[in-house]
Amino acid sequence: MRLKKKSIGLIILFFIVLSATIAFVLEPGTFHNWFNAFYWVMTTMATVGYGDFFATSVMGKLFTIFLYVFGIGLLSLVIGKIVEAMGEVQRRRGAGTLSFHAADHIVLINWSRKTQAAVEEILCYTPKCKIVIIDESGRHPLEHMEQVHFISGDASSDEILQKANIHEARAAIVFGDNRIDEASLIDGKSLLIASSIERIAPQVHTTVEIMQEKNIQNFRHVQVNEFVLSHDAISRLAVRSALQEGNSEVITQLLSRQHGDDIYEIPRNPAWQTYGDAFQDLLSRGATLLSDHSDLSINRKLNQPIPQNARLYIVSDEETYRRIKG
Repeated sequence: MRLKKKSIGLIILFFIVLSATIAFVLEPGTFHNWFNAFYWVMTTMATVGYGDFFATSVMGKLFTIFLYVFGIGLLSLVIGKIVEAMGEVQRRRGAGTLSFHAADHIVLINWSRKTQAAVEEILCYTPKCKIVIIDESGRHPLEHMEQVHFISGDASSDEILQKANIHEARAAIVFGDNRIDEASLIDGKSLLIASSIERIAPQVHTTVEIMQEKNIQNFRHVQVNEFVLSHDAISRLAVRSALQEGNSEVITQLLSRQHGDDIYEIPRNPAWQTYGDAFQDLLSRGATLLSDHSDLSINRKLNQPIPQNARLYIVSDEETYRRIKG
């Protein structure tokens, strides 16, 4: 099909060049140079007909009639092929058969409501971020969103992962396939997908949703970067809501960029020697120092020096974070 389209394009180009040459040979006094003849052929085939150049001889007029009959028909064929190609691209995009070629994107695997919520959260954080969804369904779930690409197929397949350009992805998130009834089988599929990602693109940060806590060791074995227990957070939030009124609302705000303050990682300021220095400086600027890596106890270590490999996280609004970072 591609070769056929290329052949049609070459034939059309040859026809236009040949027609311009014939027109110039027939009436050199009318066109003065070959480019003017080329310009006249293009305006004639496009039915624009500005009238600044026109044939005056009998042979020139006969050739003009020839262009009307064959040239305009040929141009219509080109336009039809272009429209057909655009429609084919849109059809393939909806069917999930087009490969993704950009980089620094996020790959989401297995479509569900949780995946849709993840898309919304990602775009809330980084509105220009490109997202690739891999699912075994045959239709793009978010076809109206141009920056969301869809790949149809089995995410454990190397071919499908390569179509999603997994090697250049920023991160990959594997959600449990809710179409499978048994939890152990869901985890088994997720484990197979995670293993494939770690094998062909070990540099990609991979997060996996796990249905059963007993399977955590299996995911650690394949060196998954992060894992979350399905429904675990919901259960804990429900308990906190029941036992400590308002507690769950605070946590919900921290979980979503769309509500209240958020958690941000900030670079270490060379002027900070201890955690206390960082805490007081950040507090004066409207942010609260929360943790170093996953250590939430640094408020009890304010006199301790900040290590070189520290990864500091704060709680603040976006404006404050950008002011501190910038």
